[in-house]
Amino acid sequence: MPAFPWDDALSLGLHILRWPPPVFWAATPRELARAAGAGRPRDPLRRADLARLLAAFPDG
Repeated sequence: MPAFPWDDALSLGLHILRWPPPVFWAATPRELARAAGAGRPRDPLRRADLARLLAAFPDG
């Protein structure tokens, strides 16, 4: 069995998801994977959705 990817899990939980340490350590590997988006199919971003996001969050 491969070793658990602790470096990746810590980076995801603490840096990307910005979970406080107690929340990270209380989470199960399954909860961490779901929070990362595993198991959810994603449709590609549509042009209309991109236009809506650009209008809502302008760079200027």
